[in-house]
Amino acid sequence: MLALLLGMALTACVEEGESPVPMRVVGGDPEEGRRLIAAYECGVCHVIPGIRGARGRVGPSLEAFVQRAYIAGVLPNRPGGLTRWLQDPPGIAPETAMPALGLTDTEARHMAAYLYTLR
Repeated sequence: MLALLLGMALTACVEEGESPVPMRVVGGDPEEGRRLIAAYECGVCHVIPGIRGARGRVGPSLEAFVQRAYIAGVLPNRPGGLTRWLQDPPGIAPETAMPALGLTDTEARHMAAYLYTLR
């Protein structure tokens, strides 16, 4: 019970544009992630708040991403899993339509940090 109350208190104290404490990505810069998401044109397939022209309908909308329990229905939504997913989606879920984009670990951390700002 105490852990639940602490988690709720931490989430309530988060400022706009920040990730809740459990979803912060070590070494991730949300603004750099936003830039990378635009540069890799992730919005061709996804609706992504804060990314100009990101109105794709092939993949799921990434609105309120931080509130999701799972990534692609297969991984618990946690920073390490999201970083791995961004680097090699077919390696985690071979049937996925999401391609491996050749992201470095640093790029994936930045992109994950941005996605965790989406409430």
